Amino acid sequence: MSETIAFERTPSVADVPTHYCPGCQHGVAHRLAAEYLDGQGLAEKTLLVTSVGCSVLLYNYLNFDAVEAPHGRAPAVATGLKRTNPDKVVFTYQGDGDLASIGMAEIMHAANRGERITVLFVNNTVYGMTGGQTAPTTMVGQKTTTSPAGRCASTEGMPLRMAEIMAALPGVAFSARVALDSVKHLAKARKAIRHAFEAQLKDGGLGFVEILATCPTNWKMTSVQANERISKELIPYFPLGVFKDLKTPGAC
Repeated sequence: MSETIAFERTPSVADVPTHYCPGCQHGVAHRLAAEYLDGQGLAEKTLLVTSVGCSVLLYNYLNFDAVEAPHGRAPAVATGLKRTNPDKVVFTYQGDGDLASIGMAEIMHAANRGERITVLFVNNTVYGMTGGQTAPTTMVGQKTTTSPAGRCASTEGMPLRMAEIMAALPGVAFSARVALDSVKHLAKARKAIRHAFEAQLKDGGLGFVEILATCPTNWKMTSVQANERISKELIPYFPLGVFKDLKTPGAC
């Protein structure tokens, strides 16, 4: 039986084994970011900021110059990198526990200031690397290691919708939510990531993309079940779409 290669590996994606669990969609998000940067010839001027969580080893998988930030502090590190290297393309890659919990102050203030950075925020509704604890985006009723009976809205509050929160801040030029559960949604995710980087390149402000992705291990699901959960459970609460797109430069 012969095989046909459907697509080639984009150069900025390293040809190495991955530590991610089967069915995890981090690799898909990596590729979408790398495809855009390679396609625009920006790889050599890109600076990646990873944080603590499942993104912590991202510099092994993407061939960009990278800095690892303390937990939640990627936007602050990215701010310093961009202000001292304004000709570089700077982006952070963060999870929900990192960005929306311990790092909430960092992303809020960076967004409010309109830092010229791009933020890729992977929302899989759980702390992935550290043991499956409740995250700020954990769904009501979802069981985790710290909510074994399921998240309760009256005691833990409702899941945070970060794309909408970011859109309300004046320094944000682009904010969208996408998903990685289907070919159709992948095409829209690719487009949103492009616009988020363009917001930085046009000096318009901060670009933000929330990416709904799977975590089969901590969801205790098969890969197929986890992918189906995105469309059946996550998207109804976390609607997909563009929540802000200024499209015009806003440099001061």
